[in-house]
Amino acid sequence: MEAVVDRLESGYAVLLVGDKEIRVDIPLELLPEGVQEGDWFKLSLEPDPALTAERRGKIQNLLDRLKGRDSF
Repeated sequence: MEAVVDRLESGYAVLLVGDKEIRVDIPLELLPEGVQEGDWFKLSLEPDPALTAERRGKIQNLLDRLKGRDSF
């Protein structure tokens, strides 16, 4: 997937993503230093099943601990 920096405003880069040019605002601190209007990026999102399972386990553990507490 590709995205172009449409403009910079108030600490954000406004990206137009994909063929439909879906607007996505990204904080400038998450982008490479010196990003400018008209810069193009290749984007990819990759699921991480192991990390997902780990985080879900931690959340479930916290929920189980909360449910185990006495009501006030």
